[in-house]
Amino acid sequence: MPASARSILDQKGRNVITISPTVTLGEAAHVLEEHKIGAVVVVGMESRIVGIFTERDVVRAIGTEGKAAFDQPVSAFMTANVYRCREDTSVNELMEMMSSRRFRHVPVEDNGKLSGIISIGDVVKSRIREIEQEAEHIKAYIAG
Repeated sequence: MPASARSILDQKGRNVITISPTVTLGEAAHVLEEHKIGAVVVVGMESRIVGIFTERDVVRAIGTEGKAAFDQPVSAFMTANVYRCREDTSVNELMEMMSSRRFRHVPVEDNGKLSGIISIGDVVKSRIREIEQEAEHIKAYIAG
């Protein structure tokens, strides 16, 4: 069975760190550092995705606003047009999406609710597992 967002989340877990759009950039940067993550999902009412805030957004905010950015709401700097995937999205589709759109994190939705987040590292690990399994099947066939 080809790997999917669901299989990645089943392997890594479905815990997602989220913040409110009213959190300051400084607080959001602290959340990223505290959890050793590169992106945090911004959620509004009923845990609906309203944005994603990444390390790149921190750099862009400081580059344009300087120190004043730290006290502004994260909603001023987050990416509001968030590309999402479903749990049945294939790893190949994820690779294509991340590559063509040039981002490293994709929130996963199930029935309109946040059910996980997948990073480019998760996709690479999944692909490596697939290739290793294929190699084992070929070895078994040859030895067979």
